[in-house]
Amino acid sequence: MAANINAIFSRQGAVGVPDATPVLTANTTVNLTSGTIYLVFTADADNGSRVNKLIWQPLGTNIATVGRIWLNNGSTTGTAANNTQIKDVTLAATTVSQVAAIDNTEVLLDVALPAAWRIYVTLGTTVAAGFGVTVIGGNY
Repeated sequence: MAANINAIFSRQGAVGVPDATPVLTANTTVNLTSGTIYLVFTADADNGSRVNKLIWQPLGTNIATVGRIWLNNGSTTGTAANNTQIKDVTLAATTVSQVAAIDNTEVLLDVALPAAWRIYVTLGTTVAAGFGVTVIGGNY
């Protein structure tokens, strides 16, 4: 029998942004254990959080690259077993303009994170202007 048959709603909104902005330096490691990594969200320490989406907003002129999204169990990223890559997203080349918008890239995640779990992002190629990354979710 199911432990919970009722819908669960967040008690308050939660927004995450990078610990260092902009996100612009490449990291080609396959397990998040080294290189430049960007912490963008930490789940509520007591009850965990739900993450709805992650938004990559170009901050100017960039070459095309890949954005990678990682989950970490709340422990050191230096141990490969603590990390798992959950998504790759192609980030198109962009050109800054003062009269036309630069499209962002939204990634639907819809994931419930256990208490203190984290989301990190990396880039496949170093870019010039970088990206602002915003995580939208809620804490339980």
